[in-house]
Amino acid sequence: MKITTISRRRFIEDSMITAMAIGSAGLLNPTAIAQEPDADTNLTVAENDKIGIALIGAGSRAGDHINGYKKNKYVKILYVCDPDTSRTNARCNEIERNFGYRPKALADFREALEDKNVAAISGATTNHWHALAAVWGLQAGKHVFMEKPLTHNIHEGKAITAAAKKYKLVFQTGTQCRSAKNVQDVIKYVHDGGIGEVKFARGICYKRRKAIDALGNYPIPENINYDLWSGPAQIKPLTRKNFHYDWHWQRYYGNGDLGNQGPHQTDIARWFLEIERFPNSVISYGGRLGYEIEKNDPNYIDAGDVANTEISIYNYGDKSIVFETRGLTTEPILVPNTTNAGTLVGVIAYGTKGYALQGFSLKGQTYNQSAIFDLEGNLVQKFNSGENHYNNFIDAIRKNDPAAVTADARCGALSAAISHLGNISYYLNEQNKISVDELKKELKNIKSHDDNETTLERTVEHLKKNQVDLEKTPLTLGTFLKIDVDKEEFINNPKANELLSRDYRKEYEVPKPENV
Repeated sequence: MKITTISRRRFIEDSMITAMAIGSAGLLNPTAIAQEPDADTNLTVAENDKIGIALIGAGSRAGDHINGYKKNKYVKILYVCDPDTSRTNARCNEIERNFGYRPKALADFREALEDKNVAAISGATTNHWHALAAVWGLQAGKHVFMEKPLTHNIHEGKAITAAAKKYKLVFQTGTQCRSAKNVQDVIKYVHDGGIGEVKFARGICYKRRKAIDALGNYPIPENINYDLWSGPAQIKPLTRKNFHYDWHWQRYYGNGDLGNQGPHQTDIARWFLEIERFPNSVISYGGRLGYEIEKNDPNYIDAGDVANTEISIYNYGDKSIVFETRGLTTEPILVPNTTNAGTLVGVIAYGTKGYALQGFSLKGQTYNQSAIFDLEGNLVQKFNSGENHYNNFIDAIRKNDPAAVTADARCGALSAAISHLGNISYYLNEQNKISVDELKKELKNIKSHDDNETTLERTVEHLKKNQVDLEKTPLTLGTFLKIDVDKEEFINNPKANELLSRDYRKEYEVPKPENV
C-alpha cells in the first residue's frame, strides 16, 4: 500500500497560505462561514456552503463523531481515515445510510489534509496519535476537533497549544462536559458561592475493566497497516490479543483509565476549583490488581501494564484534587450524608456550605445530570440537560471565532496533563510495593484537603471485596513529585522529566512548541 507523505517543510509552506484564509478552507463560498449560526434547522444549505470534514479514526469514538454531526446541516464528512481498511469501509457504509452520501475511505489521513475542500479534521484516533494528527492538521490550515486525552504526554500539550495559538484556527478538545448546560449551570452555582468556599474536588472513574487476556506475542491482523498505526511510536511486537481498544491499557499507546476517562473529570474538578495551572505536587498509589483471581490462575500475567486501581493526589497549595480509579467491581461513591446520591463516573466538589455533584448516577456514566446538596445531604437543586459539543465546534468555525469553543487547546492540554502527572508518579516507583500500614504512615505526610487515610481505607475495603490479597499483591506507592508550575516540569528529578515526552519515530516527531 502506498503511503502518501507530506514533509514538514510542505506543511509549513502550506500553512503560510492557508492561514490567510482561516475559516474558508473546505468551502467554495467562503463568505458562508463568517456569519452567526442559523437558528432555522429546516433551512436547506447549498453543498458548496457546507464544511468539509475528514474523520480521523474509525473506531468506537468515531461513531460518536458521526452521530454528533448527523443533524448538523452545515457538515459534510468527506473522508474516513484509519489504518484498518475494514473499519473505514464500515464507517463509510454507516455514513452513506444515515447521510445519503458516501465519503472516501483512506488509510493515511495525510492525503485528506491535501484536499482544499477539507475545512476541518475530527480526530478519534488512538491516544498516541492525537497530538501529531492535531499539529499536522493545524499546519495544513484545518480546524481541529481532537478527542481526549488531547495528548499522550505533557510535551505534546505544549506543542498543540503553541500550534493553535500560531495558526489561529478553531480548536476543540473532546471534553464534551464543557458544552453540557447542566455542567455549566452547576459550575455557575458553585462559582456564585452556592456551596460556600470550595477548596477540594474528587474525580471518580469507577468503571469495570476486565482483563485483556494474557501477555503474549500475537499476529498483526492482515487488514491493519501496522507501520501507519504505530505512527509516532516505535514499532513493537503486538503483545495483546485484541488489537483495537485494548491498547488503552498499554502505556506505550494509551494512558489507562486515569488518562482515558480522567481528563473528563479532572477537567470538571479544575473548573469547580477555578484552577488554570499545574499542581505544586503529585503522588499516586495503586496497582494492576485482581486479574489472576478473575482468571482463576495465580500465574496469570495480564497484557495490560497500567494501573486498574489508582489514587492520585494533586496539591495546589490552597486547593487540592484527588482522582480515584477503580477497574474492579464496585459500588458508586456517595455524596457525604446521603444514601442514594452519588456517582460511578463524575466529580464531587466539597464546600463549606454543601456539595456539588457532576455525573449524578448510581448505575453508570452520565453527563446529563448534576446536583447540589446541603451539608446534611438534602437535595437543594438538580440540573438536567445534554450537550452537543460538535455543534459548538461547527458554530465556532462558521463564526470564524476560535474563542467560541468551550474547550480549547490549552484547556484540553491542561486536563490531560493532570492525568499524565499522576501516571508518571506511579510509573517511576512501580516496584515500590508497600503494606497498607506503611502506606498509611506515608500518606500522613502528604498534604491535601482530603482525608487521605479514609480514602485509603475505602480503597482497601473495595479490593478486599474483590478478593484481592494485599499481602500477596501489595499496593505500589509512587514517587512524590514537586513541580515547577511555570516551567511545567519536575523539580530536581531528571528521571521524571524524561517521562514528559517519549521516543518518537523519525518523521513522526511531535515538534517542540517553538517549531510548530
